[in-house]
Amino acid sequence: MALRARALYDFRSENPGEISLREHEVLSLCSEQDIEGWLEGVNSRGDRGLFPASYVQVIRAPAAEPPPPARYANVPVGGFEPLPPPAAFKPAAQQPPPAAAPEPFPLTPAAAGYPFPPAPYGGSYQPSQGSDDDWDDDWDDSSTVADEPGALGSSYPDYETAGGGAPGRYRLSTRSDLSLGSRGGSGHPAGHPHPPGGGSAKSSATVSRNLNRFSTFVKSGGEAFVLGEASGFVKDGDKLCVVLGPRGPEWQENPYPFQCSIEDPTKQTKFKGMKSYIAYKLVPSHTGQQVHRRYKHFDWLYGRLAEKFPVISVPHLPEKQATGRFEEDFISKRRKGLAWWMDHMCSHPVLAQCDAFQHFLTCPSTDEKAWKQGKRKAEKDEMVGANFFLTISVPTGPGASLDLQEVESQVDGFKAFTKKMDESALQLNHTANEFARKQVTGFKKEYQKVGHSFKCLSQAFELDQQAFSAGLNQAIAFTAEAYDAIGDLFADQPRQDLDPVMDLLALYQGHLANFPDIIHVQKGALTKVKESKRHVEEGKMELQKAEGIQERCNIISFATLAEINHFHKIRVRDFKSQMQHFLQQQILFFQKVTQKLEEALHKYDSV
Repeated sequence: MALRARALYDFRSENPGEISLREHEVLSLCSEQDIEGWLEGVNSRGDRGLFPASYVQVIRAPAAEPPPPARYANVPVGGFEPLPPPAAFKPAAQQPPPAAAPEPFPLTPAAAGYPFPPAPYGGSYQPSQGSDDDWDDDWDDSSTVADEPGALGSSYPDYETAGGGAPGRYRLSTRSDLSLGSRGGSGHPAGHPHPPGGGSAKSSATVSRNLNRFSTFVKSGGEAFVLGEASGFVKDGDKLCVVLGPRGPEWQENPYPFQCSIEDPTKQTKFKGMKSYIAYKLVPSHTGQQVHRRYKHFDWLYGRLAEKFPVISVPHLPEKQATGRFEEDFISKRRKGLAWWMDHMCSHPVLAQCDAFQHFLTCPSTDEKAWKQGKRKAEKDEMVGANFFLTISVPTGPGASLDLQEVESQVDGFKAFTKKMDESALQLNHTANEFARKQVTGFKKEYQKVGHSFKCLSQAFELDQQAFSAGLNQAIAFTAEAYDAIGDLFADQPRQDLDPVMDLLALYQGHLANFPDIIHVQKGALTKVKESKRHVEEGKMELQKAEGIQERCNIISFATLAEINHFHKIRVRDFKSQMQHFLQQQILFFQKVTQKLEEALHKYDSV
């Protein structure tokens, strides 16, 4: 009998060679042997390709076998057999979908014609595949922290300053076996001791783990942090401070704000002309020193930041393209997209000060050794996963605590806002695309048809050789030229007003695609708090242990609200500026049209 499998979750293919799956769909497998976590098979629509092995369950019984009871009852194939759901487990409808599968918005960017479709937002960042700026250069040392023994040892060489001293470092932990004295320097308690009487029923109760190990809450380290399993050293420079502003929690502003321009994309070659690529000139305002970066450098940086900051919306890069990479229009569009990306990076109080980003901006283009050292350091960063949340410093003291019910209400409101904004942005993008298409083709053609008709009339009038009709003939011929020119104005206008609007919408589509995961992390933390409170009410958990879970959830909530406030702040700035530019360009356009018509009108004054 042919090997078959049943899809446990929806999966949307993102790369060539992959196929999409629908939950409960039965597939035919080419082989039961997975290749680096992927299986090959044929779905019910006849498409053959690869899909994650952990998203399916091999069918070992006859085809009449009933479907699995619920998605939360399954674990990755090859490790364990499916487990029955616990009695107290919440219904499947309340469980978050797997990280790579969610599709919270009704339309896809490709369907609406986005110039820069966002990268997949489900799950952690995946390195680019395809031929756009291949990763075969000398500088690209594939060494990671896992490749080097002792890289995660206790020496912490990267924490030393240039002068030989060591900056302030604090041992922070959320482990329940540490004393309350281990508070470190971030302004929030690091952990709670075991309650007395370790053999009691209360001390043995624990908050359950999420059975969906694909959950963003789990993969981001949020679950481990909330449950008190994070432990690490935090230096002063790694602290991410949240302060209380007029709109609530906000990221502490960058004391030294800066901008960075991206100009002069130039085609360069290496290996004696065998390989070509486009390099962009970057000039940060805080250094004034230009550096040149390729798209793959941007791509590497994006990967590091998306992995490091699970509760921060890292702006998406413009899309990759395997062919036509050296065409002028594509290069121009990519440069504009990278300029928007850079603006949002520099405007974010946390991302702008990140060591990896500063290395990207300041490392000389010709210093290959320095680039590799900074690259390795970023890849060895220990403040990722659960340890990342240790770096967040939140307000303390009277009036600084958050009402978790109010936080949940605010987050739900923002979730509804992002859904509506995404739908509206898709609609506007589709409308703008259609209108631009009409201007470039239809409007231009119609105006030039009118101009051609006037020209034919003037040519007919020229058959009359009377001297007194010459002025009229010339005026009509000029009118024909005016309408022809107006047609060209219509064709060129989208570059001036509609294209910039669609570029902005594409950038925000990327942000909107990031927020479901960010919200999922915060929601997961709230769920653990509610579960711990229920254990306390049932006498199964010490109040002190539940308070520790709530305090750590409070940290995630502060960070989430700070990111939401930053999003709104930057959104108002961007859309105000872009709408002003759009209307100004519209006014200039119609002024040019009016000018052409007025010039044609004046030609009749002397007839």
